[in-house]
Amino acid sequence: MEEKSIRVKRLGADVELPRRETAGSAGFDLRAHIQEPLAVEPGGCVMVPTGLAVELPTGFAGMMFSRSGLGAKHGLVVAQGVGVIDSDYRGEVLVPLRNLGQKPYTLQPGERMAQMILLPVCLPQVQEAEELSPTRRGEGGFGSTGK
Repeated sequence: MEEKSIRVKRLGADVELPRRETAGSAGFDLRAHIQEPLAVEPGGCVMVPTGLAVELPTGFAGMMFSRSGLGAKHGLVVAQGVGVIDSDYRGEVLVPLRNLGQKPYTLQPGERMAQMILLPVCLPQVQEAEELSPTRRGEGGFGSTGK
């Protein structure tokens, strides 16, 4: 597979570049670029800056996923499940976090809060059709294939 590059612009002198913590890590950790601790109340949602802008390779998107420890231990997750960074977006990467836990969670400056994984995207042309090809499943959905 061809090696791809991510171009990253720091939006502040104190901003750390995203990095994978181990050789086997799939995601690049994103850190909170905040000046003071930020409390996220149960059920609350905050938009957290990273202090980074990115240029992703054409044909790829950056998917922002929750960090497993924050989600499992504290209920802090990426608000919409998965955030998407398009390859043509050049603004600051912001991470919407929601606290699904029972207790407030205080995010610290520089804390790793989410991870970005690059995935290839398929960009087919949309073709209108009067009919779709038949399948065994047909229009059956929501449990139609059984347990």
